Amino acid sequence: MTSIGGAEMVDWNLAVATATRLVRPGPEVSREEARAVVAELRRHAGSAEEHVRAFTRMAPAGAAADTPVLVVDRPGWVSANVAGFREILRPLLAKMEERRGPGGAVLGTVGGKVTGVELGMLLSFLASRVLGQYETFAPAARDLPTGAAVGGRLLLVAPNIVHVERELDVHPHDFRLWVCLHEETHRTQFTAVPWLRAHLESEIQAFLGETEVDPATLLERLREAFQSVTGGRPEGEERGRSIVELVQTPAQRQILARLTAVMSLLEGHADFVMDGVGPAVVPSVAEIREKFQKRRASGAGRLDQALRRLLGLDAKLRQYRDGERFVRAVVKQVGMDGFNRVWTSPNTLPTKAEISKPADWVARVHGTPES
Repeated sequence: MTSIGGAEMVDWNLAVATATRLVRPGPEVSREEARAVVAELRRHAGSAEEHVRAFTRMAPAGAAADTPVLVVDRPGWVSANVAGFREILRPLLAKMEERRGPGGAVLGTVGGKVTGVELGMLLSFLASRVLGQYETFAPAARDLPTGAAVGGRLLLVAPNIVHVERELDVHPHDFRLWVCLHEETHRTQFTAVPWLRAHLESEIQAFLGETEVDPATLLERLREAFQSVTGGRPEGEERGRSIVELVQTPAQRQILARLTAVMSLLEGHADFVMDGVGPAVVPSVAEIREKFQKRRASGAGRLDQALRRLLGLDAKLRQYRDGERFVRAVVKQVGMDGFNRVWTSPNTLPTKAEISKPADWVARVHGTPES
């Protein structure tokens, strides 16, 4: 439960309503063009699935092979992610509600609406930037043959894909397939590795479980984080620290190091696969990659850069680069099958230090070759 006397810590409906109201409209397209884009993205998702599985030699099995692909607009992306946030944050919110004293229900009503508005504002920012996403924490079903939890769905945000392809002035059909290759790799990662979803969820819950701040303190720290990146604090006082950095305990730092390594692996692997498959099926891949890298590395202005720092998105950009270098180096040394031993168990995942030193991972997992 995440409420006391009916008052939730986060007003999720208000978060959705706020984000939907504030999100920017997508690019102008006719109804016929919109239908054509949706149909093409669905076709590309299907072909990308075949290309990714052949290149990675990873094959989903059982119910995991049937996770859905949804082509959504910006409000649709918001609704899907609020559902995911609500699920993953449930234990933390329950823990925080236990700490509310007398009058907590009244304060919860007000605080839940404030938090709902703030979450909605952040989601409206992100909703116009995400091209695609494998929604890992969608409500899980059960794979009857194995009994494993099977969750997740692939989201492709059509208006954002159209916006970026126009902004970069690249071939629309090539760009759409290129995006699908990246996102399909994420779907393959989670559907072909049965333990990965549960492992990642366990790590996130352990991180949240270490949070030892009351609701008022957490809200204060969130405001400090926002002030630190928008210039509201004196120079040198916690400038540039993200939300995650401001709420960490020592135990959380250890968990975050493991999460960072996993996310670097997943993002880097997706970029590696996208580049590996791309030349054979995306004629203009070199142009797309060059233009997209420049766009990824640059912000759209002061507010955009501030929000990226607030949310820790700059760290995500480093994950793409570091993870891709790790995957490339390992595949070069031990081949694709040798790299795929990374998916054997949580013990074979790279550490944060190994992401920067791929040879150390190879020596640990494969053994040091005889000289």
